[in-house]
Amino acid sequence: MSNYPKIFSFFSGSGFLDLGFELSNYEIVYVSEIFPPFMKAYLYSRQCFNLSSPEYGYHDGEEADITQLTEGKQSLRLRELIEDAHKTANIIGFIGGPPCPDFSVGGKNRGSEGDKGKLSASYVELICQQKPDFFLFENVKGLWRTKKHYSFYKKLKNNLQLSDYILVERLINAMEYGVPQDRDRIILIGFHKNLIKELGVKLDTSKQGCFPWENHVLYPKQRVFSLPWPSTATFEENSILRCPDGIVQELTVEYWFRKNDVINHPNAQQYFQPKAGIKRFVSVEEGDDSRKSYKRLHRWRYSPTVCYGNNEVHLHPYKVRRISVSEALAIQSLPKEFTLPEKMSLTNMFKTIGNGVPYLAAKAIAQTILDFLGTVP
Repeated sequence: MSNYPKIFSFFSGSGFLDLGFELSNYEIVYVSEIFPPFMKAYLYSRQCFNLSSPEYGYHDGEEADITQLTEGKQSLRLRELIEDAHKTANIIGFIGGPPCPDFSVGGKNRGSEGDKGKLSASYVELICQQKPDFFLFENVKGLWRTKKHYSFYKKLKNNLQLSDYILVERLINAMEYGVPQDRDRIILIGFHKNLIKELGVKLDTSKQGCFPWENHVLYPKQRVFSLPWPSTATFEENSILRCPDGIVQELTVEYWFRKNDVINHPNAQQYFQPKAGIKRFVSVEEGDDSRKSYKRLHRWRYSPTVCYGNNEVHLHPYKVRRISVSEALAIQSLPKEFTLPEKMSLTNMFKTIGNGVPYLAAKAIAQTILDFLGTVP
């Protein structure tokens, strides 16, 4: 029997969250993503790491529709797979981040009534039906900030508790784990009471108890945001700007551009070209990310949240263009070996990057769960 959990992944996208778990010794045995172009990117990227295919396969299109997985033959089939996985692993986990535009302040804000919002309820229903030993649910902080969304979120948690899950949650920021990006996300993790009993731990949920949230935090939020980060500088193409003192260089855009060698990356030349001249690109100062669109990154500062929908445009710090796919992947802290397929459309490339969980955050959370489960030697 394996000491490391086997994972069923839902809303897998191109696999940023999964990769964090895979490279932390979990075994991804089931992958589900409804949008076929993202699944193709998932398959393509895994070739870069020589990772084995999931034991129970890749599921996209209609067979990855999570609303279908909660009923009929598909529900029974999933239960059979979970039972089979338990023959060779002590612990089975579900991980997933349901699409979040309906809960996002910058998105559609339709909440639980939106098509995307309903998927969160379906994911929770699936968990309650199949009862994995633990689960991870990732979503935007809008679920906490807006009254109607928070009411919906509390109902989801109540359903999970009625299904015998003990819950821990935290609003994380990707920068805590070394990601050069100011990105807040809710992480809700549930452990079935039977598993908690087997582990012999007491989990005081009022205080987050024994769950070691801080174990893999490298840069506490309060300290990081109090540092003297640079504000803006006059934009000049190919300019040279010295890294200022007193900041964490590892959390800057430029550090990651160099670390991932973005100019020589296979996705280096993939970026959107302006439709009407470049005057607007040149007029924005380096580091001016105050507007909704046409935010220019500062090379010696972290990026705002990676989000390339709703006409939000991120400009290169010292080039007269938008950032490239390779640069966006670096800002999501992915290993430089991670590549998206050349034939994937630019729109889908940037969409899957924006939807993904930053790799280093995913890896830290995966390792924190292992710490709690006590499976790390």
